[in-house]
Amino acid sequence: MGGRETAETRRRHLAALAYEVEVRGLSWRLAGPEESLLSVSGPRVRGRIMVVATPSGDGWYYLWPGGGMADVAEVAAVADRLARMLA
Repeated sequence: MGGRETAETRRRHLAALAYEVEVRGLSWRLAGPEESLLSVSGPRVRGRIMVVATPSGDGWYYLWPGGGMADVAEVAAVADRLARMLA
């Protein structure tokens, strides 16, 4: 997978997560070089969680602070976890 293809895949996975967190009432924005990070914040909490999507082995994973890691196929569950963390 080339650099451009990797960046496009990363953005696609982050966009899927952005949709899911927005449905749960969270705010988000893409940040970083080539929009490589998803910044997620809650409605009442000033805290913010930065999420990356990265290839690993044959798949892709979301990673966030505190040791958070999940397969991108679990996007709804990841959004639920982030919502709980920012509640």
